[in-house]
Amino acid sequence: MRLAIIGLVLLVAGGITVATGILPWKEVAVLADRVAPILGFVIAMTVVTELVSEAGAFQWIARHLRAWGRGRSILLWLLLALFATLSTVFLSLDTTAVLLTPVVVTVARQAGLPVLPFALTTVWLANTASLLLPISNLTNLLAQHNLGGISPAQFTQLMWAPSLAAVLVPLAFIALVFRRELRKTYTRDSTRPTQAPSSTAAADKSLLLISAVVLLLLLPALVSGVAIWIPATAAAVILAGTFAVRRPRVLKVTLIPWSLLLFTCGLFLVVEAGQYLGASVLLGQVAGQGNGFLELLRLAMTGALGSNVVNNLPAYLLAEPLAGNPERMAALLVGVNAGPLITPWASLATLLWHDRLVRMNVLVKWRGYAVFGLIVAPLTIVAAVGALAAFGPGGLFG
Repeated sequence: MRLAIIGLVLLVAGGITVATGILPWKEVAVLADRVAPILGFVIAMTVVTELVSEAGAFQWIARHLRAWGRGRSILLWLLLALFATLSTVFLSLDTTAVLLTPVVVTVARQAGLPVLPFALTTVWLANTASLLLPISNLTNLLAQHNLGGISPAQFTQLMWAPSLAAVLVPLAFIALVFRRELRKTYTRDSTRPTQAPSSTAAADKSLLLISAVVLLLLLPALVSGVAIWIPATAAAVILAGTFAVRRPRVLKVTLIPWSLLLFTCGLFLVVEAGQYLGASVLLGQVAGQGNGFLELLRLAMTGALGSNVVNNLPAYLLAEPLAGNPERMAALLVGVNAGPLITPWASLATLLWHDRLVRMNVLVKWRGYAVFGLIVAPLTIVAAVGALAAFGPGGLFG
């Protein structure tokens, strides 16, 4: 509700800029043409992931992860980290925050292990692991469009090295700080069943199988080079049709992320007006220019700072004109994707993650979260930009 109110305020403010002529209609038309397919994809993927969760796919994984961990906390943590990484890469960071957080908390509790290292792993990887594919983050989709609509394979070729570094650094930090907790063992054959994150999920093997098949077919389609909203929409329609037959009560208008759409549309309008008035020119004096390591790091840090002050989406939009080539675009993405680890509002995924924790009576103090983030975020950005400088298009090994 709070997000919807903020979105409504932003939309009204953006509408005023259009009505008063500050932002010309032709710029609005260009903006709409750019973001409409992206928002269509976001809607479709939200429906897909929510229905897959309702079918019990995430719960099925939760039931098996504890057994796959073989009674060792470190192995269970690594499996959950892998799950979080794959979920973020292929289903987006918001999916990881919303749907995986309850699974992780439940698995940790059922194993009798501390929740904090598992919860932090989830939210950090939801952000830092979102660099590899265009579908991993809304900022990536915007960047892909700005780079001339490069293919997912080309995007991955550009981002694989910083993406790998951005995953490994937070994991190394957690492994070091929580080494005692991760050395613990747990009982594999606990008599307590793993609780399902969704109270509406029911045992329906056919529905689970169909959902799993649709998801497995969707993932390669999303990286095939076809406009991503097409396979995502097709998958959403198939799943909706399946649920209409087998569990129609699940199909509600709340499956569509109305608050997120309102917030995003309003934000796009306001930031576009700011860009038209020259905000990006002023930001350019901070972000610098050039493709050397220090210049790329400067741009990435600017994106990270903007993300933690306001939010990663407006930070990206304002700095986008400063990324004039693929290497600088990659550096900006490092900043706005891997940098939002300090303040709670730095990314929507972090807010969604915290909301899920509150609902499950898990307390994470923002002060402690910020302290950890002040250490992890700069280390992650330096490592990721270093990997980009070494293995990117103009790097030593590129």
